[in-house]
Amino acid sequence: MHAIELSYAIAPRRSGRAMVRNPLMTLLQAVRDHGSISAAARAVGLSYRHVWGELKRWEETLGHALVMSEQGQRAHLSEFGDKLLWAERQAQARLAPQIEALHAELERAFAIAFDPRTHVLSLQASHDDALALLRTQAAGARLQLDIQFTGSVDAIRALNQGRCVMAGFHTLEEPPRGSLAQRTYQPLLKPGQHKLIGFARRTQGLIVAAGNPLALRSLGDVVQRRARYVNRAIGTGTRLLFDELLAGASLSPEDVEGYDRIEPSHAAVAHAVASGEAEAGLGLESAAREAGLGFVPLVRERYHLACLKDALKQPAIKALLTVLRGAQWQHQLGTLPGYESVASGEVQSLSALLPWWTFKDRKPAA
Repeated sequence: MHAIELSYAIAPRRSGRAMVRNPLMTLLQAVRDHGSISAAARAVGLSYRHVWGELKRWEETLGHALVMSEQGQRAHLSEFGDKLLWAERQAQARLAPQIEALHAELERAFAIAFDPRTHVLSLQASHDDALALLRTQAAGARLQLDIQFTGSVDAIRALNQGRCVMAGFHTLEEPPRGSLAQRTYQPLLKPGQHKLIGFARRTQGLIVAAGNPLALRSLGDVVQRRARYVNRAIGTGTRLLFDELLAGASLSPEDVEGYDRIEPSHAAVAHAVASGEAEAGLGLESAAREAGLGFVPLVRERYHLACLKDALKQPAIKALLTVLRGAQWQHQLGTLPGYESVASGEVQSLSALLPWWTFKDRKPAA
């Protein structure tokens, strides 16, 4: 059994119907129409040697003869060659609407690359509902956000390694000195090298069943009532936040039933609670409301967009700042439960938002 693999070409626009083309079928059709390999080669603009070699290669690959010829007679396709052409015509006829749609979609996607007014910004970020909304908003302003959701720590590492232009991560609104967040993020961020762009303030808390049947109000309640918890993966900002909150409540991971069970996103945490597989999980208010669940607010966070200082000159980031500063985006953000616009689109220094660095003025030399 041979597999079918699809490919496409980028070429000047041609008139006529869009097709998924295969070079072997083109050669076989030319042999059938012209009755010889040499005439078929002329018809397709290739050398006789190339066409003959390609036909032999395909015969070896497929394990069947494709072209039959006898001295003094016209070349013709073998029975297998005839069946290949028939099968290809049948497939093209049956799949014509899908092929047309695929062709149009590819053209629309690649049109962006040839449009000087459109920009693409690569972004790795901690999972966030507002970023998904921003992607739609930005597309209307000719800015395509190429977002890969990952953990906050991995996002910043990707930025530092040049694998993206911007990273999204989140911290408590006033992250304390000596916190786990400081120990995690400070080694990855360098004042003077990185800049933060204001994005949003959001609320995180316990996602619980509708009506909050266990009357959970705190992490202490989760532990005391042995509620089945669902966690986020190591390296995510929400996992970091949960560990921070546990330590602040003088609790340990061993106290939490289900601490080692993880889900990849806020929506997945909400689904686990909605399905009854868990009774609580730390997550976004927007995810809880979307799933029709209860929500117990615990903290407010700032979601930061980080980039290298030099990247602020890039057209894509300039376009993003314009979108973030616009009234339309700030109104859209306000429609998400638990979100509000704070310094949206403002470029800020690390030390202004994360009070982990202290800089002492150098005393003038005596």
